[in-house]
Amino acid sequence: MSAPRSGVPFDLAAPNERPYFDRFGDGLVVVLPGRRPGREGWGRGGPPHGGAWIHIGADGKARAFIGKVEVGQGTRTALSLLVSEELRLPLDAVELTMGDTDVCPWDMGTFGSRSMPDAGEHLRTTGAAARAVLLEIAASRLEAAVPDLDYQDGRVWVKGTESSRSLGYGELVRGLRRVEVVPSSTHPVPPTEWTRAGRPTVNLGALETVTGARKYASDLRLPGLLHGRLLFPPSYGATLVSVDLSRVRSMRGVVSVHDGDLVAVAAPDPLTAAAALRAVRAKWRTTDQPAEGEIVSYLRRHPAEGEEFWDVIHHSVGNVAAALSSAPVTLNATYSTAYIAHVPMETHAALASWEGDRLTIWLGSQTPFPARDGLAEALGLTPSNVHVIIPPIGAGFGGKHAETLALGAARLAKASGRPVRIVYTREEEFTQTHFRPMAVVDIRSGAKENGELVAWQFQILNAGSAAARTPYRAPAQKVDNQPAESPLPQGPYRALAAVANNFARESHMDELASRCGIDPVGYRLRHLEDDRLSAVLRAVADRAGWADRGSPPGSMGPGRGRGIAVGMEKGGRVATFAEVEVPANRRLSVVRIVTGFECGAIVHPSGLRSQVEGGTIMALGGALFEAIHFDRGRVLNPRLSQYRVPRFRDTPPIEVVLLDRRDLPSQGGGEAPLMAVAPAIANAIYDATGVRLRALPLVPNGTVPESDREGALRSPSKGPPSQARALRRPRGTSRA
Repeated sequence: MSAPRSGVPFDLAAPNERPYFDRFGDGLVVVLPGRRPGREGWGRGGPPHGGAWIHIGADGKARAFIGKVEVGQGTRTALSLLVSEELRLPLDAVELTMGDTDVCPWDMGTFGSRSMPDAGEHLRTTGAAARAVLLEIAASRLEAAVPDLDYQDGRVWVKGTESSRSLGYGELVRGLRRVEVVPSSTHPVPPTEWTRAGRPTVNLGALETVTGARKYASDLRLPGLLHGRLLFPPSYGATLVSVDLSRVRSMRGVVSVHDGDLVAVAAPDPLTAAAALRAVRAKWRTTDQPAEGEIVSYLRRHPAEGEEFWDVIHHSVGNVAAALSSAPVTLNATYSTAYIAHVPMETHAALASWEGDRLTIWLGSQTPFPARDGLAEALGLTPSNVHVIIPPIGAGFGGKHAETLALGAARLAKASGRPVRIVYTREEEFTQTHFRPMAVVDIRSGAKENGELVAWQFQILNAGSAAARTPYRAPAQKVDNQPAESPLPQGPYRALAAVANNFARESHMDELASRCGIDPVGYRLRHLEDDRLSAVLRAVADRAGWADRGSPPGSMGPGRGRGIAVGMEKGGRVATFAEVEVPANRRLSVVRIVTGFECGAIVHPSGLRSQVEGGTIMALGGALFEAIHFDRGRVLNPRLSQYRVPRFRDTPPIEVVLLDRRDLPSQGGGEAPLMAVAPAIANAIYDATGVRLRALPLVPNGTVPESDREGALRSPSKGPPSQARALRRPRGTSRA
C-alpha cells in the first residue's frame, strides 16, 4: 500500500485545470460542477455538494468520482449500477472512487440518507452527458445520425448493421483529451426504462467481505509502522491541568507528543503503546456533572439557546389551546428515550504518513473533506498538503467523525518520522465518541367522540427536529423542538431524532385509538394525508394478516399481542408490524416483524432489503435494552460485556415488503426503516398485556412490568437499574 502521488486536489482547481489525463490517461472527461455552501446556507438548490465527474478511458472503462463514502450500506454497488445504466456498461467496467480528497469532488459528508438523492442523481446526470458525447463522436466516425445509433456493453453501432461496424468506447476516445461540462438540458434514463439498475445484484466486494480479504482502516499497515494511543480525560467536562511525560520518554522505542490538550504516545507494538499510555502522569480539573437519575430535570433546566442551535423548530396551525379545551377526548403523556451508543463493528481508526510537508491519512470517516480542512488548519498546512483516503469502513451509523484521532496520528507520525496508526479500543469507542441524544417528548392531544383528531401539541426536548411534524391530519397543531445542553457528548445517529419523535407519536396514536375503541390501522388510515404512507401501511397490514378490530388488549389470546406503526423521513415511507409474546413469567419475546418500505425507484433491491433488515435489527436494540448508563460524567457500561446489543437469539423472523415506485426519484434507505420498530413493539406489548410503556428501552431486563406505573419507574427521569444489577443480568434476555 502506498500513498498516491501529490498534486493539487481536484476540488480546489477549476474543471479545465485539473490533471485528469496525467492521472488517468487519455480519454473523455465529463464534469458536473458542484455547489459549495454560501452565506445563505443551502438555499433553493438543496444541500451543497461537489458534483461528480466521469472519465472514459482508452480501455473502455468508466471511472466515476464522487465525494460520498461507503460505510457498509451498499451505496458503492447502487451508485455503480446507475453509471452502468446510463452508459449500458457491464458493472465490472465501472470503477467508482469515493471520498478521496485528491481526486473526488468536495462533499459535506455521508449522512442524512443523502447518497442516493444527491450522489445518485449527480452520477446519473453525468453518465447521461457522457453517453451523449460518446454517441456524438460515434455518429461522426460511423457517418450516421445519433438517433440511428444503438449501444450496449461499451460498443456503439448503426441500427440494423452488422456488429463488425461497431466501435468500442475505448476506440472512440483513444488519443482524446477532451473535457466537457454537463449541460443543463441533460436527461438521464427514466427509472421506468432501466435494464440494469433496479435488478438483483450481488454487492461489489461481497466475496472479499465474507472471506476477510477486505482491508479496513484498522487493517492497514506501512513499513516501519508505529501503534499510537491518545490520552483522554477521566470524565466528561474534565480539563488537563498538567502532564508529566518523563517516564514515557525513558521507554525504548516510544514517541510522545504533548500539544495543548493533545497528549499521545506511539510504540512499535500495541502492548508497549498501552504501557506507555499508563506511564503518563496527568492532573485533571473536573466539573460537576449530573447523575443519570437527574437527567430529565437537568435537560429541562438547561435549554440551549443561540444561533448555533439550528435544529430549533416551531410549527403552529390553528388554536391548539381552544381545541384542547373543547375536545371531549383528551390525552396527555410523556415519552422518553435513553442515550445510546453507535457500537460499530470496527472502532475508529486512522493511519498517518508524511512525505516532506505533505500528509496522507487513511481514515475511517464519514466526512473526509471536513476532516482534511480541519487537519490543515490544526497543522498549519494548506488543504492541498493534506490527502485523506477513505478505505472501506466497518459501519458508521452517524458516529464516524475522526478528526481528533486523525490529528493525534498525524502529530505522532511527524514527531517520529514513521507512519502511525491509531485504533480505538472498544472502551474508547464507547467513551470518546458521541451518543444518540437522550430525549423527552410531551404530547397533548384532543379528539371528538368518534375519534377524529382535532388538536395536537408536540413538545420535544433535546431529540432534534427530524420527523417532528405529524403526518396525520389535525386542524390545530403546535410542534416545538427545544435543544438542551447535554452533559454527555451527543450528535448524529442513524435516523437520529426520527426514532424518538416517531416512538412518541406512534405510541400516542395507538393510545388514542384504544381510548376511542377504534382499530389502530383504520385509525391511522383515517387521518393520514400522505397517499404513499397509506399504501405502505396497507401493504404491511395485508402481509401481516391484520384484521380490522377494535377489540381490547389480549384479544389474540393470553400473552399474545400485535402492534403497528408508521413513519416518514428522508423521503422514505415505512410501516412496521410486530407480534410479541409475554408468558406468565413476563419475559418478552418478539416473534415476528414485518416492515414495509418505499423510497421511490429502487436501484439495488438486494442492497435495500439488507438495509431494511439491518436497520430493523439495530432498532431492536434501542427499543428493547440499549442504554448508556452514567454517573457524574463517567460512563458505567463501556464494554460489550455490559452494553446489550441485539444478538441472533434476539432477532425474530423479519419479513420485508418493498414498494418500488419507478415514477418517483430514488431516496435513501438507511434511516427511515428504524423509526417504526420501537412503537410497533410497544403497541404490541400493550395489546398483549394492557401495559403501556412510554420509555425506551422498553424492557432493559427482558421482562414486561405488571403495570404502567412500574414502567414509569424505569424511565430515565427516575434512573436506570443499578449498575450492579445491570452487570449481573443474564445475556440474551429479550426472548422467552
